[in-house]
Amino acid sequence: MTKQQAIDIIEILKKTYPDATCSLDFSTPFEMAIAVLLSAQCTDERVNKTTPALFEKYSTPEDFSGIELSVLEDLIHPCGFYKNKAKNIKLMAQKIMSDFNGELPHTMDELVSLPGIGRKSANVIMLEAYNNPQGIAVDTHAKRISNRIGLSNEETPEKIEQDLIKKIPKKYFKDVNHLFVWHGRNTCTARSPKCENCTIKNFCKYFKKNG
Repeated sequence: MTKQQAIDIIEILKKTYPDATCSLDFSTPFEMAIAVLLSAQCTDERVNKTTPALFEKYSTPEDFSGIELSVLEDLIHPCGFYKNKAKNIKLMAQKIMSDFNGELPHTMDELVSLPGIGRKSANVIMLEAYNNPQGIAVDTHAKRISNRIGLSNEETPEKIEQDLIKKIPKKYFKDVNHLFVWHGRNTCTARSPKCENCTIKNFCKYFKKNG
């Protein structure tokens, strides 16, 4: 697939989903980091139902650095994998307090040094919290769509991201994350994708093979 075709795909998806935005609720960069961490293996809808009560009681790195793990586990239990997530949230908060003067860092390298924050999460934080996208967050939607369309034949998020960055100009980074999530939820679903309704099917390797 050429760079121009990739741009055409993004432009078509922008018209298809004009309201595509981040679906996680947050009011500070640190709250965004918590929400992203909770969203692993969990729907954004569930995270958004869980975080209001959490952030009402605890909202800063200082708050979370001293929290009892059992208390935090109870509060985030609905998001699944709550023991591991609680441990990472507390460790992340403690590292922010000790290494970053109590403020969530502003760079990719520093963000990925935090417990529980990998490259995908750091990409989301840089985009949503700081409006400074550095790459493309490859979640399950981005992976599925990239493989089906033919933007990348790779399997790992890191390699898929590198393929996408080669084809998609940086000015589109802020759009592509939202667009892939919305397209993956609404049309290019994991099971029984709605190919007949897809606005980018003419570019799609999967559709040409199965359509």
